[in-house]
Amino acid sequence: MNTTPRFEAAAAGTTSASPPAPVTGRARARRLVIDAPTRMFHWLFALSFLGAYLTAESEHWRALHVTLGYTLGGLLVFRLFYGLFGPRQAALGSLWRRLASAPAWLRSAGQAFMLRGERSTIQWRQGRNLLMPMLVLALLALVPPLTLSGYASYQEWGDVLGGDLVAELHEFLGNTFLAVVLGHVALLAGLSFLRRKNQALPMLSGRVEGPGPNLVKNNRNWLAAVLLMAVLAFAAWQWQQSPQGLVPGQAWAGTATGIEREHDD
Repeated sequence: MNTTPRFEAAAAGTTSASPPAPVTGRARARRLVIDAPTRMFHWLFALSFLGAYLTAESEHWRALHVTLGYTLGGLLVFRLFYGLFGPRQAALGSLWRRLASAPAWLRSAGQAFMLRGERSTIQWRQGRNLLMPMLVLALLALVPPLTLSGYASYQEWGDVLGGDLVAELHEFLGNTFLAVVLGHVALLAGLSFLRRKNQALPMLSGRVEGPGPNLVKNNRNWLAAVLLMAVLAFAAWQWQQSPQGLVPGQAWAGTATGIEREHDD
């Protein structure tokens, strides 16, 4: 008795009835939304201000403080030109367009809260979306007066005015800048908690998860590299121009002494 056809039919039936094997290791769809020059600017901008703020109170680190302040101003110039002549997703005009609805939102929120006391009707999500571009524009707007007041203080123009008004103005602007930075970081942390997703990660990788086309067609890695090299070259030039370099000799001596002590121990 020939059982081959029956066996083949049974095998075919078993194969068609079995569920498909799950696909493992499938990469999630990710879109490129922030190009390399914008990300490079962001982190150089943040590091320049952080270094300048930390070195503001010490005369020994004055050369480094001044260099980082000038770097902050130069980075702003780059960002303005890149916003004007760069790709559409890097245009600063998009921030203004996002803020166009701010007056209407403030009026509706004020009416809901002050007149009717209905806090639940306030569009908090829209408010959070408006707050981020406001903080970014505030940071950019603070750089010119902060840099100019620092230059005036470094040149001791305050003595002409008969006081330390320039230095006090520079310190006030520095603290204001820090407050806006902390607000920016706090907003990112809050949004990351609410949305269960790291909102700062795209500024590192340039990508967000989700289907769809890339907003960035050309990543322009070469321009990010040029920006980094320009900042490093300016720092090297400032180091050469400074009689004692950008880092105080006592700091190097202290580091070397600490290393020698560790070896002696």
